[in-house]
Amino acid sequence: MPKISTDLIRHALNGPTMGTRWSATFFADKHVDIDGLQEAFQASVDDVDLLMSTWKPDSALMRFNAAPANVWLNLPDRLLEVLEFGLEVGRQSGGAFDMGVGDAVSAWGFAADCADPDRIKTALSVRRKPAHEILEIDRPKGLARKSAAIQLDLSGIAKGYGADRLAEVAREAGLESGLFAIDGELVVLGKRPDGGDWAVAVESPDYAMRSAHSILELHDVAVATSGDYRHWIDVNGRRLSHTMDPRRGAPLLESPASVTVLASSCMAADAWATAFMVLGEAQSKPLAHKLGLQVLYIERAEA
Repeated sequence: MPKISTDLIRHALNGPTMGTRWSATFFADKHVDIDGLQEAFQASVDDVDLLMSTWKPDSALMRFNAAPANVWLNLPDRLLEVLEFGLEVGRQSGGAFDMGVGDAVSAWGFAADCADPDRIKTALSVRRKPAHEILEIDRPKGLARKSAAIQLDLSGIAKGYGADRLAEVAREAGLESGLFAIDGELVVLGKRPDGGDWAVAVESPDYAMRSAHSILELHDVAVATSGDYRHWIDVNGRRLSHTMDPRRGAPLLESPASVTVLASSCMAADAWATAFMVLGEAQSKPLAHKLGLQVLYIERAEA
């Protein structure tokens, strides 16, 4: 039987970020500076929010959105890292993951503004090119530019990246075991002190209540879930989820109820969960197999 250190204490910290809350559940010895960790965790997600929020007009992302086309702009490396990765997922998914739908997200009321019928019509009618055809990134020089006007939205990747940052802070503090999460995006660090895996619940896609659909036993992996049941609007009696169909500039009409992806980073799990929601199970399964990603699809039962 594994030996359990009696010096390890379970801690559960949390704080606000990105319109929701982050959480950190971990085991540490009694000498760890918990107040310092709370501050470090909060600072890490505050940094992500300040760089990537579409709710903050002065975020680095919004300043890039407002910049003219064909001009190289200096951007922080962490933002460039996320943009670069998002563009690669966009290419590999054939545009199913597209960060360039910020105009549609805002028009349909999923950003800082309320839904606007006129802007919805514009979002539906505009001829779209995916972000990976418009953006150029030069990481060594810290630069990015766009060849045409585009409104980037990182809601399908930023929370996963934020969870990665929480785990990064934990590792730097010498923690070897814990769960670090923002919403449905989570990093599992190590195993529990008793040698067992961490139990992680996958939610049932229920609009009215929160309950577990299944339990995953995990260690040293990231997991993210994208679904249609938490953020949605009602249009003529039909629920439309916040996940955008990049081809239409509108919420998905048909998709799995939820997609859960396991990956080496939460940024990757988050982005691919979004892409697989757009592609659907039949189209995305071969791609997931090619990429070596483990995926759980939950379909909504026919009424």
